[in-house]
Amino acid sequence: MELQCAVQKYAWGVRGASSSVAQLAKAAKPELEVTEDQPFAELWMGTHPSGPAVIKGTGETLGDYISKHPDVLGSPVIQKFGKSLPYLFKVLSVNQALSIQAHPNKSHAEQLHKDRPDVYKDPNHKPEMTIALTPFQALCGFRPAEQITKHLKEIHELKKVIGDAAADAFIENPTEENLKACFSAMMNASKDTIASALSELLQRFPGMDSGKGKELLRELFLTLHEKYPGDVGCFSIYLLNYLTLQPGESMFLGPNIIHAYLLGDCIECMACSDNVVRAGLTPKYQDVETLVSMLEYGMVPAESRKFQGSKVDQFTTFYNPPVPDFAVDMIEVPAGTKEFTLRQVESASIVLVVEGEADSVEVSPQPMGDAPVATSVQRGSVLFLASGQSLSLKFKAGSRFLAFRAVCVL
Repeated sequence: MELQCAVQKYAWGVRGASSSVAQLAKAAKPELEVTEDQPFAELWMGTHPSGPAVIKGTGETLGDYISKHPDVLGSPVIQKFGKSLPYLFKVLSVNQALSIQAHPNKSHAEQLHKDRPDVYKDPNHKPEMTIALTPFQALCGFRPAEQITKHLKEIHELKKVIGDAAADAFIENPTEENLKACFSAMMNASKDTIASALSELLQRFPGMDSGKGKELLRELFLTLHEKYPGDVGCFSIYLLNYLTLQPGESMFLGPNIIHAYLLGDCIECMACSDNVVRAGLTPKYQDVETLVSMLEYGMVPAESRKFQGSKVDQFTTFYNPPVPDFAVDMIEVPAGTKEFTLRQVESASIVLVVEGEADSVEVSPQPMGDAPVATSVQRGSVLFLASGQSLSLKFKAGSRFLAFRAVCVL
């Protein structure tokens, strides 16, 4: 059965019809109004109360449907997670940096929710996985120690924000404990110190040649400062890995991994939570103390943050992260292929069509309840499949087909 999904209009999203989120949402719901002055940041496909999907043709929320027909989840999912969908599936269109952030583990999330339910609104963890749709820029995890040391030695403005004592201690002995002290000092620096250091570096940039400017990520720094003037998070690029995922490349973000999305479109799947601990590059509430205390301070190369999928059939790449809550299939069917059947899994799944059309769709067995069954799919179609259901597609001639499917394989 087909879903209509919630759009989130966060300020960092791509505006108007150029947003992939807007394009996908409007393809599924033609009456959706897309104005050029509004950001279309995220498409939520799932049961989260902040943006529940509804069943096309009935208007019933997917969560209510699952409550009436819990067997659609599959026995393994029910045994592990109870009678609710364990994941939230998304598309993101990012036009400017999201906050520097991390997500708590399960026990920490429960404690944060208990202590501050107004900020941390649910008790669940939020591991997440990103798969790029376009070249996708992000900060993720701390750089190798030698890169951080080099930046501390060469960028005196960075050292000024951190302070000589913490910076020199790291240069002398680049341990995780000393990195934590540097990061804490930077995030807690006084506004005057931050303003002075930012001003000095901004004045120094124009005098650099192109090679040095590229080495010190001048363009990225200027972009961040334009969007978040005066924010100490601009200096985070010298401590954190900066990487660009190409379409189809992925990264997995487990608990306590610092990250910030910068630019591009991606698929994202996560545990069904909206818990975020933020500090920097955001006007939202910043919980610096919690973020500093919870982070993993391992220093590893940017490439090591990428997560590899594996082929399960001719057209399907399976991204199966080290958490039970979710996994994702990427289904790429080349033009000229007449038909394809998605593999059966013992889990409810959500399928998003990103590219291509199928003018014949067969679901077996038929879904429970009285929801209408989709007879064709195109870009923007979102389908819910019950555990054990197969989906057979017959494609329009000349149409390359690209879809992503969230599952919970236990």
